[in-house]
Amino acid sequence: MPRFSGAVRGLILLSSAIYGLLLLLRLMQPNLAGLVLALGALTPAGIAHHWYWQFLTYGFLHHPEDPLNLLLSMLAIYFIGSAVQDRIGSRAFVEMYLISIVGAGILGYLLSFTGFAQGAAMGSGPAANAILMVFFLLFRDTPIFVFPVPIPIPTKYVVIFTGAIEGVYFLLSHSLFNAMLLLGLLVGFLWFRLLWHRKSLVGAVEDQVFGVRNAYYKWKRRRAGKKFEVYMRKYDKDRYFDQYGNYREPDPKDKKDNGESRGPWVN
Repeated sequence: MPRFSGAVRGLILLSSAIYGLLLLLRLMQPNLAGLVLALGALTPAGIAHHWYWQFLTYGFLHHPEDPLNLLLSMLAIYFIGSAVQDRIGSRAFVEMYLISIVGAGILGYLLSFTGFAQGAAMGSGPAANAILMVFFLLFRDTPIFVFPVPIPIPTKYVVIFTGAIEGVYFLLSHSLFNAMLLLGLLVGFLWFRLLWHRKSLVGAVEDQVFGVRNAYYKWKRRRAGKKFEVYMRKYDKDRYFDQYGNYREPDPKDKKDNGESRGPWVN
């Protein structure tokens, strides 16, 4: 059994806790539960009203009347996600998880303008599919067990079968959620190809910020060096800073020319 730890444990516990809260609200305050679902689930109408948080929140909501969706998603995240997390680390795993949810949501919303994807979407299925795709790209030759098949199946066939089944469901139902399940596979592939080898999206942004900061400091040093050079030229001194603003020792020949270096005194 995989270890239940790190980001995998946190994401599963968070999604399960939200589902449990929705169940309680469904029993005690049905109107409030409906309001939470209406505000948190991803709908084209909601985005049109500038409810942009739906691009993220839908991935942590599961309808109280569909516990199977939650169960299958959490099992996939646990069994497959644990191996992915061990390989890429918890930080990158969380990044990939959130990017897959937001990315699939944005692409699904854009697809809704074609009229082929309608309705509301909620659930962590797109993130689970992104994890499946990343698992395949990391462990191409590793077979996995898929319930209820009693024999291991190569991962590539699991990915192909998953995409084919969800593609058929999408073509038959024109459901926005089924479209986003397919898009989860795509976002997982893009994340692996474009972002993982750059360590992490946060790390890439940090590198850019530090690069800009260091360039600014170098510019300040060069500027200060030029001011100092102008000042020293008034006293017939040579340059003391290079093109990067770093101090350099004056040439000994220049010292002799300026009369600053003399031989020993002889009586």
